[in-house]
Formats: sequence, C-alpha cells, structure tokens
Amino acid sequence: MPERIAEVTAFLAEVLTPRAPLTVIVDGGDHGAAAVFAAQLAAAFPPSARAWNVDAVMGLSGPSGGGFDSALNVLEPAADHVIVQLRAGPRGSGGSGSRAHVVIDHHDPQWPVIRHVHPRLCEPDRWHLSESRAFFTTRAAGWDEKFGDDLPAYAKAVDAAAPAPGDLAVDVGCGTGRALPALSAAVGPTGRVIGLDCTPAMLAEARSKGRDHAAALVQADARRLPLPDGTAAVVFAAGLVHHLPDPAAGLAELARITRPGGRLVLFHPTGRAALAARHGRELTPADPLNEDNLTRAWAATGWTPTRYEDAEDHFLAVAVRTP
Repeated sequence: MPERIAEVTAFLAEVLTPRAPLTVIVDGGDHGAAAVFAAQLAAAFPPSARAWNVDAVMGLSGPSGGGFDSALNVLEPAADHVIVQLRAGPRGSGGSGSRAHVVIDHHDPQWPVIRHVHPRLCEPDRWHLSESRAFFTTRAAGWDEKFGDDLPAYAKAVDAAAPAPGDLAVDVGCGTGRALPALSAAVGPTGRVIGLDCTPAMLAEARSKGRDHAAALVQADARRLPLPDGTAAVVFAAGLVHHLPDPAAGLAELARITRPGGRLVLFHPTGRAALAARHGRELTPADPLNEDNLTRAWAATGWTPTRYEDAEDHFLAVAVRTP
C-alpha cells in the first residue's frame, strides 16, 4: 500500500539526522519492491548526506531491467552519510543487521515495517507500538492456519507454568489466544485468565475462535500493563521478549504484576536458532534469550530461574518471582 510506504519513509527521514554515519538495512527478500523502497528512502536525504550500499542483491532488477546493483551509487561513508543497505535473499540470510541503526522488514512487498531503531535516534515510544501493530495486523487473519500445529506445544508449556485452581493467569502478548484454553482449564471455574495484546486484529481473531470464553481479552502495551502490582500467580509470555525494544524493562514489568512466588513462563514453539532465522537475523551471543543473558536479566528484575530449555522444536524458560 503506497500510504504505508510513504508513512515509513517520512518517519525515517525525520529521525535520521545524519550527524554521523548511519546505517539503514532494508531486509527485503528477493522482490523488487524492497529495492524501490530503499531507493525512495535514500532519495529522502540530500545527495551530500546519502549513500548506497548493497549487502546481498540476488537477482533484483532496476527499472531498465539490468542488475539493480549497477544502478546504485556506492560511496564510502562520510561523517554525514545515511547508508541504505538492501539485503536480499530469504529470511535469516545473514548480513550486518545486528550493527544497523535501523532495520526495516520488507519481506511483504506492500507492507514495510520498522523492526529496530537505535534508541539514540528515537525513543521507542515514537515507533514501537505502532510498528508492532503494523507487523501483526496484516498477519492476524491467517495466523492460526499458518501455526495451528503449535497448539499441543502451547498446552505443554502451560503445564510447565503449573497454574493451580483459583489462580489468576495472565497471557501477555496472547495473539490469537492459543494458550488461553489450556490456562483456563488449569485454573478452573474459581480462577481467572486475562489475555493481553497490543494488536486489535489479533484479539479479534481470538474472539472469532471463541477464545474469549476462556479469558478476558484486553488491548494493552506489554510495557505498561493495566494490572495492579503483585496480582498474577502465573504469567505466560509466548514470543514476546524479542519483540520488545528493552527486554529487561519488559521482564521488570512482568515482575511488577506477579505476586511473590508466582511463575513466569517464556515460551516459543521453535528454538532460538529457528526463531532468529524466521525474523531474518543471526543468532548472536547478545540475544536476550541466551541463557547467560537471561539469567542476568532475571536476577536484575526480580526473578529466580528454575528451568531453561532451548531445543530445536521449542524454547522454554521458567522463573519464580523473588519475594
């Protein structure tokens, strides 16, 4: 959609003030729309402040039909340059995404989404929530059809959380609500389940599946949860942490709503390596779900870890709220 492309381009042109070399990666698969978008973004800066670079152009063509790299002006990064790098190829194809100041996910030809902005360029409040909604809104309708085979894995992860009858269980970033029926069955008729997600379209899908019968569904930002301190016995968070601009702050917010002795389960139905590949990034030692990094973050935010599994077919980490 042209208005979405114009919106992202205008925002980046506003926040990328080139006082030092800045790198923007447009991670765009192998379709030509990403190359066009990268060119539009570069054109938003004056010629003296922009440069092109190509990380891995694979079969892309410019308007004349020739190799797209032949149409790019490749410059050495001067002090006031914005370097726009087009990374082509499948998700997880590598590249320098971890060192970029901005990363744009443009695998959907019509729907670029900002996935990372360095905090010195822009406060997360200016982009994170709106871009998260932009990312998930277009995917909500087909989410369960694409990932429906994960439901048994969600049920096992809920077992690891060990909800008890009468508990308050909270699913933060619940999406289409795949964990909600299992949580509801565990806490029973005397318990309560709340599913929170920032994307209205995801919650609408959860309702269409009837999962609002298992839980109260609430639209909310995971960084500012609309719950009192120390109320939840179980907090379930599937695929949440790597979507947060500050994972440690996110863990602290989850700790705030959890009662002493309550449990937090971080889960994903694939291991970290497969998850990184799905999002087009390399798995590095800086990954927030790396066991050493997560253990330090647990300790700093009020959690005591009890279980850590990073298998090929799932990721599971459990911690107890420190008294």
